[in-house]
Amino acid sequence: MNHLPSHRRPVAALAMRPARLAGNLFDGVWDDLTDLAELKLPVLEDFDTPEASAGLAEVEVLITGWGCPPLSQDVLDRTPRLRAVLHTGGATEGIISHESALSNGLLVTSAAEANAVPVAEYAFAEIILANKRVRAAERIYRTRRDLIDREVDLLDTGNYRRTVGLIGASRTGRRVAELLRGTELRVLVHDPYLSAEEAAALGMRSCGLLELMRHSDVVSLHVPVTGETIGMIDRHCLAALRTGATLINTARGAVVDQDALLEELRSGRISAVLDVTEPEPLPADHPLWNLPNVTLTPHVAGSTGSELTRLGRSVLEELARYNLTRPAPRTHGIAAVLGGNDV
Repeated sequence: MNHLPSHRRPVAALAMRPARLAGNLFDGVWDDLTDLAELKLPVLEDFDTPEASAGLAEVEVLITGWGCPPLSQDVLDRTPRLRAVLHTGGATEGIISHESALSNGLLVTSAAEANAVPVAEYAFAEIILANKRVRAAERIYRTRRDLIDREVDLLDTGNYRRTVGLIGASRTGRRVAELLRGTELRVLVHDPYLSAEEAAALGMRSCGLLELMRHSDVVSLHVPVTGETIGMIDRHCLAALRTGATLINTARGAVVDQDALLEELRSGRISAVLDVTEPEPLPADHPLWNLPNVTLTPHVAGSTGSELTRLGRSVLEELARYNLTRPAPRTHGIAAVLGGNDV
């Protein structure tokens, strides 16, 4: 990146917890970050330290990551020059609400598009593994410690002309659909905001929620948490799943009625791959830990390891765009909230 004159570089601060996350996000591109912004503060984990309080008054751009403390109105009052919040994660609501951004005239962006990539890859991989019944085959293999009869034990497996149901045509949902287009799987989608024509253009057939549940071998959830989606996968929906189906949740635990899901899983009728739960993490004595038809992962579908750098680069692109436009001084009631929180 070309170095900008110091008088054109905005004063920026990074806020996330733990602070070492910044090193992973901007690994190999730290010089690019300092070309685009003037960093006067260490990575902030708390906005109330004396060092933070003294420096926040100069900050024009705040680059946030998960673990960033909420930007309360008190914090915003102490950052009179703040114009933009560039978030390296997906969801921004835990840091600043849409209403607060609007009322304080702040530009807010997120790296939701970049973070959708690994989530979609995880979901796609789990869809393929679920149809192959890989984990069930592993359990049989470990128990017998001998070759298994694939024509007996694994007859009801495979990815040829099976049906996958995607609930939510979010960023991630659409990316999963793109990955599935390279297979011979049939894909259904339920999203009340997606037209039948749009679904067809993505290689899917749009249908109602219960129809999708009844006809899918694997169902993958890709909706954000809203008033409409909390508990949307309820007892009635889960009962509609065909025997042997697998439910994959990389969205949020609150989307599923956890008690109803546990009941279905205990029966052994269906399986589940849960990267998110409600609550998260589960209590140590929760029965989901011990069910053989449940795969639990610790919220790792999103960016981890080397994938964090993709998020950092995404924010650098936003910062470069910001430097080209440099919004007018902060005013109340003028803001843009970009990126979004869908999953």
